[in-house]
Amino acid sequence: MKNIKLVWFRNDLRTRDHRALYSACEHVAQSANSAEMGIIAVAAISSKQWMLQDESKSRVQFWLANLHSLKDELAGLNIPLKLIHAETNQEIPQQLLRLAKQYNVAALYFNDEAPEYEQQRDQQVEQLFHQQGIGCHRYEADLVLPAGSVLNQQGLPYKVFTPFSKAWRQQFILSEQGPLPAPQPLLSTVIESDNIPEDIGYGLRLGADWNKQIWPAGTESAHRKLQQFVLDQFTDYSQLRDFPAQTGTSSLSPYLSVGVLSARQCIAGVQAYSDDPDWFYSQWVTELIWREFYRHLLILFPEMNRWKPFKPDIEKKIAWQHDQAKFEAWCNGETGFDIVDAGMKQLLETGWMHNRVRMITASFLTKLLRQDWRLGARFFMQHLIDADFASNLGGWQWSASVGADAAPYFRIFNPMRQADRFDAKGLYTKQWLDLDHPDDSNMNTDLLGDALPSDLGQRPQPIIDYAAERRCSIEEYQ
Repeated sequence: MKNIKLVWFRNDLRTRDHRALYSACEHVAQSANSAEMGIIAVAAISSKQWMLQDESKSRVQFWLANLHSLKDELAGLNIPLKLIHAETNQEIPQQLLRLAKQYNVAALYFNDEAPEYEQQRDQQVEQLFHQQGIGCHRYEADLVLPAGSVLNQQGLPYKVFTPFSKAWRQQFILSEQGPLPAPQPLLSTVIESDNIPEDIGYGLRLGADWNKQIWPAGTESAHRKLQQFVLDQFTDYSQLRDFPAQTGTSSLSPYLSVGVLSARQCIAGVQAYSDDPDWFYSQWVTELIWREFYRHLLILFPEMNRWKPFKPDIEKKIAWQHDQAKFEAWCNGETGFDIVDAGMKQLLETGWMHNRVRMITASFLTKLLRQDWRLGARFFMQHLIDADFASNLGGWQWSASVGADAAPYFRIFNPMRQADRFDAKGLYTKQWLDLDHPDDSNMNTDLLGDALPSDLGQRPQPIIDYAAERRCSIEEYQ
C-alpha cells in the first residue's frame, strides 16, 4: 500500500471529535487513488517520561486501558494501531520517523497539546519530518476555542476569569462549533496492530487495578456517564457540587484528562440531554470554561510551564517554611484537621479527591502550613487519576494567591468552618478516617467509597494553631 497517513494519538484517545484522525480519513477518501492509500495509528509508550512528568500510576493505567479500547475502535475503522517505545520525549521524533519510513508514510497527523514540554516535542517531530520530505499536519482539538482567539478590547489575553468566560461564551455561540463524528471505515488493510504489553515498566501493568466500577475504560462508557449525569444530576449540580459526601459532580475528569471525552463533546451532551433552557450559562459549563482558561494561560504565558507563578510580585512576599515534617503530615493525612486528612486519605486510597476538598487541602498546605505550592501541585500530579497539568497548576496557583484571578491573599479556608458548611454530619470525614461510622442510609458509598481505610489508628492532634498561622500568613502576604 502506498501513500500511508500516520495519525499520532496522545491524550486524545477517541475516534469521535478527533480532528487529526478525521482530516486524515478525509484526505484518503478524497484522493483519486484512495484504494492505494491507508491510515496507521500510533501511540508512544514512554515510561520514563511519564515518571519525569509526575504522571500518577493510576492515570497511566487508565490511559493504557483506554488505549486498549481505542485499538478496538480503530479496528472497526480498519485502522491498525502501532506502538513505539521511547524512554523520553527526546527519543520520540526518531522513533516516529523510523515507523514512518518502514511503512512509506506520506504525512503525519496529530492534535496539539497545551503544555510547553509537549509543544517542544511536537516542534522537533515536525522539523524532523519536514527535513525528510514528509508532510506534518497539526490541529487544535484539546481546546474548544484556540489559544489567542479570546482577547480583550486591547487585543491582549484575559488575566481574569469572569470577563474571559463572558467573551468565551459569546465567541462560542458565533463559532457554531460542534463535535466531529467518527470517520467512515476505510478499506481493509493487511497491516496488523501491535499488542499492548502488559508490563511496561515503571511498576505498571495493563491489568493493574484502578476503580473500574467508577471509571470503566472506553468512549462508550464515558458517553453513558455523561448522559447519565446530564439527565440525573445536572439540574442540581450548582447546589450539590460542594458537598463531598454526595454524588453531586460528574466525575468525568479522568475521561477528559486522557482525551476519551473532549470538552466540545461535553458541551454537546448537555445541549442534547438537558431540558434547562439556560444550560449554556450553567455552573457546569462554567467549570469547562475554567479548563479552557487555564489552557489558554499555559500557552500564552509559557513561563507558567516552568513552575513560575503568574504573579511573582505576590510570591516574593512569602517565606515558604520548607518544613518536611509538616509536609509529610499533610501528604499522609495526619494533620489532625479532619476534613483535610479525609481528603488526603481519599486521594491516597483512590487516586481521586472531591474538588471542594482539593481547594481546602491546597489552602491548608500553602496558607496555613506555608509550604511551597509547587510541592502540593507535584504531589497531586503524582497521585490523581485525573491529573491535568494546566488545571492542576492553575488551581494550585489560585489557592496560593499567586495565579491568574487567584483567591485574594486574605482568603484562607478555615478547615473547621469548611467542614461545618459542607460536611455538617461528618459523613465524608467518617467515611475516610478511622472514626465511628454513623448508621445513616444517606452516606454515599457510590463514589470511591467502597473500601474504607481500616488501619489509620487514633487521630493525631492538630499540628498547628489555626488562628496563629492564619495571622502569620496574612501578615506575610500584606
